[in-house]
Amino acid sequence: MSVFVIAEAGVNHNGSIKLAKKLIDVAVESGADAVKFQTFKAENLVSKTAEKADYQKKTTSALESQFDMLKKLELDIDTHKKLMVYCLKKNIIFLSTPFDHDSIDLLNDLGLKIFKIPSGEITNLPYLSHIGSLNKKVILSTGLSNLQEVEDALGILINAGTLKENITVLHANTMYPTPMEDVNLNAMLTMRRELDVVVGYSDHTLGIEVDIAAVAIGASVIEKHFTLDKAMDGPDHKASLEPEELKAMVGAIRNIEKALGSSEKKASPSESANINIVRKSIVANQDIKKGDLLTDKNISIKRPGNGISPMKWDSVVGTVALKDYETDDLM
Repeated sequence: MSVFVIAEAGVNHNGSIKLAKKLIDVAVESGADAVKFQTFKAENLVSKTAEKADYQKKTTSALESQFDMLKKLELDIDTHKKLMVYCLKKNIIFLSTPFDHDSIDLLNDLGLKIFKIPSGEITNLPYLSHIGSLNKKVILSTGLSNLQEVEDALGILINAGTLKENITVLHANTMYPTPMEDVNLNAMLTMRRELDVVVGYSDHTLGIEVDIAAVAIGASVIEKHFTLDKAMDGPDHKASLEPEELKAMVGAIRNIEKALGSSEKKASPSESANINIVRKSIVANQDIKKGDLLTDKNISIKRPGNGISPMKWDSVVGTVALKDYETDDLM
């Protein structure tokens, strides 16, 4: 099955539908399967006194509250509809992460078939129950979480009405950017083994190496932030990929998909033509007359490989030549 690549535009549109459409164009050009935004009402998401994360203080005005920062990044209903129509026109899946109950209802009313749950909501029982009750496909990010919290969230979604087979669990780290030593990619495999779920990876590291590694070890979904320009103002631009980086990541993922192949060990079509060139056969090591005894002195093993296989050496040595051979003749 093909890896589902989500190009995470997030709030990198900076509140502009023009920029949002440009981000969609970049996602299409990269070969991603979906482009994802974020849906929220600032007043439902954060109190007016809530502080920003340290990384947000570095990438936006330190004097601005988290509420004020987010308020500027909201997308209204009309913008959602226009972006969905644009995605349909561009043949890419529109996704958006809801951060509150009103936003869940909005996206459900708009007909979204996949709901993405952010890491920060994994301990929000009413929120999880709300999404679970919709019985849609769910992608659950697990940054900040331990295994028990992930298991608890899964239980809530399933008990509310979502089929387990419709849930994909993403390993994640909620630091922008994530230090390499904190990625802990093996935890993705732990969740797959212990929770018996389909897994993927939501990446906040710089670069594309970890995304490629995640696919190589079994990720079925990759989510990665991208931007038009890392130098733009906003909380997430600096920890995002630029267009050419996103395209390179998707291309590398598609190559890894091909390279993984099947679990069957056999000669590939491309190498089969080289079998007789690279392998060896039993050949005459000197001129041999009909009736001569074949020994390890008058026969040897050389290329090409279209004669008697060296694996039959023991059954050939000690037999009698049935015809004359010149040096290097295949036996």
